[in-house]
Amino acid sequence: MSAKVNFSTCASTVWRTRALLEPVRKLVKQVDLVLFYTCGVVNHKDIRRRFRSLAAFLDERMRRLVAAAESEAVGYGGISAVARATGVSRRAITEGMKELNRQTAARGTRSASSRIRRKGAGRKRTIDRDPTLLADLDRLVDPTTRGDPESPLRWTCKSVRTLAEELQREGHAVSYQTVAEVLHAMDYSLQANQKTLEGSQHADRDQQFEYINRKAQRYLKQGEPVISVDTKKKELVGDLKNAGREWQPKGEPEPVRVHDFEIREPGKGKVAPYGVYDLGRNVGWVSVGVDHDTAAFAVESIRRWWRWMGRPSYPQARRLLITADSGGSNGARVRLWKWELQQLADETGLEVSVCHFPPGTSKWNKIEHRLFSFISQNWRGRPLISHEVIINLIAATTTTTGLAVKSKLDTNVYPAGVKVSDQQMAELQLRRDRFHGDWNYSLLPRS
Repeated sequence: MSAKVNFSTCASTVWRTRALLEPVRKLVKQVDLVLFYTCGVVNHKDIRRRFRSLAAFLDERMRRLVAAAESEAVGYGGISAVARATGVSRRAITEGMKELNRQTAARGTRSASSRIRRKGAGRKRTIDRDPTLLADLDRLVDPTTRGDPESPLRWTCKSVRTLAEELQREGHAVSYQTVAEVLHAMDYSLQANQKTLEGSQHADRDQQFEYINRKAQRYLKQGEPVISVDTKKKELVGDLKNAGREWQPKGEPEPVRVHDFEIREPGKGKVAPYGVYDLGRNVGWVSVGVDHDTAAFAVESIRRWWRWMGRPSYPQARRLLITADSGGSNGARVRLWKWELQQLADETGLEVSVCHFPPGTSKWNKIEHRLFSFISQNWRGRPLISHEVIINLIAATTTTTGLAVKSKLDTNVYPAGVKVSDQQMAELQLRRDRFHGDWNYSLLPRS
């Protein structure tokens, strides 16, 4: 007759036995590890020394592979020993051993990917962990178009550090380096202002451009002179800072005054360079005036160009075409401009025709980008300390296309506010063109 087994009693006995043997098992394991390390099988100092000598050449992937190779070389307990000696985590060593096993199974062939981490591994990007970061940053950068005109950064300089501080106040854990990276990812970039808005556009703007072009081409084909005229920006004379940079011995910049106000000394002050550019010959003339920039000064500059450059180049000329903008001393509404041109026509015997560019289009004038821009490049970074320096720098301006420039100082006095009466205007031999006679007209010689 079989004996009955009390399973509950057996289970209780087994658990009591395991509880009694657990300290013994831990002690045996500790003794085993002590014997393992003290018998010279693992030398932590050697592992640490080898790892430190290679650390400067290891990236994250190679770091775990080297640690895994050391662990496999040690054998039993190698993962713990190498982790303790190198500081590489046990998990990283285990992953490295898996990679080594996969490489061995592939019989030495290079893995399909040389990535340091497997795809999707590593720390998540800030924009992935913080889904509202992009919207908040976009709102701060451009509050007007994003519907938040009350943004705290509406009227401040929005540097990446300022943006990062504001985002941190809103609860985002983000650095200014991350802000810069995110801005580039959102197609933002550092940009300066661009001059493109020209104000109201005249209805006949394009037709006027075409008219000027056709008339200039006709004059050039007939061998008649065509010039572009304008006044360059007024310049201060003296040891003052001039925009731009120039090669100088290292640590020896050109010393200039701190305050760029007008210097009250003889021969100093402001100068007004008035330029005349010959479209047909690619040459320029610049009169450097020391008084007011008036219509009389403008026409005197044209007179000097004709005397010293125009007449020798065009001895058979009977007509002269001038292209100018619609404002300033050579403006389309300036009576003194027309009166002085009449005097020029009488003196030279030339039929002087004028074509004005529409309002707001002065930068379309050829002299701006064929003469004045190169003068500014030539004297960049050089203080305009005297009239002589200004004249020499202008006259030395050249280009690869053969531009030649002459310049003279004009010391005449040109009073401002000179009035031309209606009677004087009636005396003019003024002939207006059929198309926009206010912009296109000719002054015929009266003798």
